[in-house]
Amino acid sequence: MAGGSQQAVSLLTNIAKAAFGIGAGLTALNSSLYNVDGGQRAVLFDRFRGVLDETAGEGTHFLIPWLQKPFIFDIRTRPHSFSSMSGTKDLQMVNLTLRVLSRPDESRLPRIFQVLGLEYDDKVLPSIGNEVLKAVVAQFNADQLLTERPRVSALVRDSLVKRAKDFNIILEDVAITHLSYGAEFSRAVEQKQVAQQEAERSKYVVMKADQERRAAIIRAEGESESAKLISEATASAGMGLIELRKIEAMKENAATMARSANVTYLPTGNQLLLAMNAPAR
Repeated sequence: MAGGSQQAVSLLTNIAKAAFGIGAGLTALNSSLYNVDGGQRAVLFDRFRGVLDETAGEGTHFLIPWLQKPFIFDIRTRPHSFSSMSGTKDLQMVNLTLRVLSRPDESRLPRIFQVLGLEYDDKVLPSIGNEVLKAVVAQFNADQLLTERPRVSALVRDSLVKRAKDFNIILEDVAITHLSYGAEFSRAVEQKQVAQQEAERSKYVVMKADQERRAAIIRAEGESESAKLISEATASAGMGLIELRKIEAMKENAATMARSANVTYLPTGNQLLLAMNAPAR
């Protein structure tokens, strides 16, 4: 019985040792592996050699436990927005909002980790964005920011891309999404628009008066020319033209009376008698 008990204890001890060894092995294996998901890269830090120059791509990779530690970077393009209050060339304050799409330079990830760390974009982009916006806006007057907006955007984009490259950050797109002026400038713009409208209205009134004056002159010249022609015709035709006008007037009177039901024509020789019809009694 004692020998059987000793065998059982020995068996259980061996099983426990085996389980402990398997557990320790699995733990060691698990701590020796790390995963890199899609759109990510890993930078390895070695306690003896520091940050390694090579990065690890997508998949499962081995490392030396305790001696090495992975740091995962997201290399996909990400949006960032920030605002800046800047002064224009004519000393007006404008508020601009800038949106950028950025990603790290994959070949420079070890350097980015050494200098900036994992939150590289939040540390760099707002700072250089405000710097570039203030420098570009100061080159234009307030109204030029609207009339020359494509040029302003191009200058901001070129300058910001160049500055971000110094920090190993690649900008895919840069755009000014919002632009607003201070209350004083907005009132000045409104007053200017009202003044321009009043000036246009006054200009229209002056043009209308000028056209009416010209029309009156043309009518007067036409009437004067007509009177002159009649006078010349009368002088050349003598009394014949006057008699012709009398005959035309008499013809018009005769036509008018012919259409009236209360007029009766009684021809007597060479005279025309007109008798008004009286109502019967």
